[in-house]
Amino acid sequence: MDGMLPQTHAPFISEPRHEGRMQHTIRQPINSVGTGLHTGARISLRLSPAPENTGIVFRRTDIDMPPVVARYDMVVDTCLSTVLGCGTASGHAERIATIEHLMAGLAGCGVDNIFIDVDGPEIPVFDGSAAEFVFLLECAGIVPQGAPRQYVHINRTVRVEDGDAYAELSPTAQPGLTIDISIDFPAAAIGQQRYMTCVEPGQFREHLSRARTFVLQPEIDYLHSVGLARGGSLDNAVVVNGDSVVNPSGLRHPDEFVRHKVLDAIGDLYLAGGMVNGHFRGHKSGHTLNNRLLRKVFAEQANWRRAPLDASLTAPRDRAA
Repeated sequence: MDGMLPQTHAPFISEPRHEGRMQHTIRQPINSVGTGLHTGARISLRLSPAPENTGIVFRRTDIDMPPVVARYDMVVDTCLSTVLGCGTASGHAERIATIEHLMAGLAGCGVDNIFIDVDGPEIPVFDGSAAEFVFLLECAGIVPQGAPRQYVHINRTVRVEDGDAYAELSPTAQPGLTIDISIDFPAAAIGQQRYMTCVEPGQFREHLSRARTFVLQPEIDYLHSVGLARGGSLDNAVVVNGDSVVNPSGLRHPDEFVRHKVLDAIGDLYLAGGMVNGHFRGHKSGHTLNNRLLRKVFAEQANWRRAPLDASLTAPRDRAA
């Protein structure tokens, strides 16, 4: 499959910037208001600085719900979005949905520690990309902290499959996270696309942050019938009908669809509880496979280890499947 698809990619850098080795938070709190993609509700979002080693913590302010750390094992649903909840016993209301674009923005900007307060059951969708989240983070100011960033180093290849779809993480000689994703949709406007990049703030802002979520026109009526996508519009999603893009403004990139899949993967992989040092490959992968992959990685200690980035450069790696 790889040899059959045209590949586009952002220019690679040899190594992440030095400040990427330290933890970061934001300088000051910042607020915004937007619409929930699935509920259609008006939702207020507040991002606040957090101390070193706090991680990314989501908090609902409208109900009595414990704070939820953004981690793969706190994911309770992956249907159409990545949803965090308070364990398997949590009620439907005790959830925070559609976190993946914000998580991608945090990963792409290198933010390790932050409090996220929201007064509804999902994160605002804004324009369907991560651009608004990047804007908010940059307006708040991204500042280094005194503690080193603890990366999740992939020691050996781990793979999950669903039919011809798959997602895998492997060791890599390139410090940081590299991503290689291919997609294949029957809609002619999308078709087969492939994109490869390394996750670094400059690359993310320029090449990925503005890629919007997308939906096929025939799926919209079904989503509405089951109470989803109530806040969806041409302002926050790319709508595809066969060989055409319905949005009057067209696409932001010729391969915006696969770029958004890369953005989603970055957000989902940041649920590892830290930046991943490894190589991700996916074909037709989505939120469900991405979460299954992390669960499989962490199911065996031999698959991974947590350490600063420098420690990975001399550590032995087992490439066995």
